Amino acid sequence: MSAEQVSSAEVNRRSAPTKKPTKTRTKQPKASKKVKFITTEIRCQEKSKGGLCYEVILAEPAGNVALPKLPPTQGKNVSAEEIEEKLKAAEERRLSLEAKKMADWSAKMAKIEEASRKKDELDKEFKTHAKEVLHTKMEQYEEKREQQLSEIKEKLKTHAADIEKTRQSLEQQKVEELQKHLEDKLRNAATLRDDNIKKILDRLKEHNTDKLNEVRAACYQTEAQKSTEKTRIIENKLSTAEQNREKELQKKLENIRKHERRAELVRQNKAALAQKTDVTASSG
Repeated sequence: MSAEQVSSAEVNRRSAPTKKPTKTRTKQPKASKKVKFITTEIRCQEKSKGGLCYEVILAEPAGNVALPKLPPTQGKNVSAEEIEEKLKAAEERRLSLEAKKMADWSAKMAKIEEASRKKDELDKEFKTHAKEVLHTKMEQYEEKREQQLSEIKEKLKTHAADIEKTRQSLEQQKVEELQKHLEDKLRNAATLRDDNIKKILDRLKEHNTDKLNEVRAACYQTEAQKSTEKTRIIENKLSTAEQNREKELQKKLENIRKHERRAELVRQNKAALAQKTDVTASSG
């Protein structure tokens, strides 16, 4: 196997899904044939599911303990050729075992690569199909949206045209009604103006010089009454202002008197306080 195949196998091995680690079983410690500790005590207790906890209690070390001696065994005489043959056989077995392992590993990697390739193909097909479906749905949605927008625009145009027609008809109707109303008012005003002019002319014809003098006298009398009333109002205002001014002066004078009384009290208090301090100082 070349280096590239080994590196690809290592990469595939890294990318391959790893199995969950199996729980290792604890084994009881085997008793040694050479050394035996008589005073050693081992307690086994199950702490959690799948595991064991050991407590090893060691006694005080003994003084001089005689170790048991094993009887000497006689070794077999093996020649160099037999050793070499055995080594060759072991090497051949090792190489065949490694070749078998590599073949099994290559077969597993090929299966994993094939599964990964099929998965990639399925993912690619699914993505392509999903993209096509999404593209088709988007096109349908875009067409439907454009159709709805065009329908809404047509409805809005129709509605705006109806509103404009209604507005124009209402404005025309209002203008006609206003024009008619103004014409009626102008007609009535012209009629009333003609009637008033005619009445005034008739009254002027009926008036004579005496009537005019009476009117003038009445006007003079009215003006005199108005001037008298105005003078009386002004005098009342002046008297009221004078009274208010007198009241303000009285208030100010009262405030000044109160201030002077307070100042006098303060001076008296200061004098009494000074007198007390003098008396206290002289007595001290």
